[in-house]
Amino acid sequence: MIPPRSSRRSFVLGALGAATLGTSTRLLAQTWPERPITFICPWPAGGTADQSMRALCTVASRILGQAIAVENRAGASGMIGSKALASAKPDGYTIGQIPISVTRFSQLGTLQADPRKDYTYIARTSGQTFGIAVPANSRFKTLQDFVAAAKAKPGSITYAHAGVGGATHVGMEEFAAAAGIQLSHIPYKGGAEALQGVLGGHVDALADSSSWAPHVEAGKLRLLATWGEQRTPRFKDVPTLKDLGYNVVVDAPNGIGAPKGLPPAVEAKLRDAFRQAVASPEFKSVADRLDAPLLYLDGPDYAKYVNTVYQKETVLIDKLKLRELMR
Repeated sequence: MIPPRSSRRSFVLGALGAATLGTSTRLLAQTWPERPITFICPWPAGGTADQSMRALCTVASRILGQAIAVENRAGASGMIGSKALASAKPDGYTIGQIPISVTRFSQLGTLQADPRKDYTYIARTSGQTFGIAVPANSRFKTLQDFVAAAKAKPGSITYAHAGVGGATHVGMEEFAAAAGIQLSHIPYKGGAEALQGVLGGHVDALADSSSWAPHVEAGKLRLLATWGEQRTPRFKDVPTLKDLGYNVVVDAPNGIGAPKGLPPAVEAKLRDAFRQAVASPEFKSVADRLDAPLLYLDGPDYAKYVNTVYQKETVLIDKLKLRELMR
């Protein structure tokens, strides 16, 4: 049976449209990138995550042959930048860091995006070394001193962190729950500002990734404990929370992604560029300085990891009553 003329016409137009789309996608892959790429960092300039991402972008820009401009869009514990990334045009010219806390904030309603379906995952890059630090003149010489004082006067000890619901806040609350203590949290817009709050004597303690490291080495801060599975090589004498009997481990890996819908060929180029960047001597040097262990995963495995963490966060939100803490 011969199809009606209108049906044949629709079929031909549809085939031409598909062919045109396929051709344009191939051309984009061949010519991309033709102009500088914007990299959204959801944290303030100067923090450990910002330093890490800038080092990666410097190497990746050489590999791709185009500049990568880092744009800091801080606020809401990293979710302002995360939302901007999810909402960007998926053409490869806007990429950015995806904090693993998107798996938490999306369930708490702070992030209007679903990390399971609204991002293209490029690479998980490195972890972070978190710890609890106090001024050198603090009365807390050990974590045991800190816990004892908190038990004696619940809620009297303050700590600075990088934002409500973020890794440093939730990690500290996990520790507090394990230790049976109550602390008062003081949120800042990022780790760099939280550090200044402690150095300035406005807060009793700092919960952060390794922004404290140079100040510990300079004798301005005292490191009471780190939060990793193992002790950090640079501070081998400092116990982990697990060493001290608290079953709490936090590493909050950094990762890089793009909006959902990225052309596959562009995605492949980005994955290859950042795979090389993570393995580069330049980035390893920065990672060592920041006490950031390399935790590389390629895009597809990174996406699976995010889905696994999302499920764990569902349990953690209820366990720590995070919805109440966010009010």
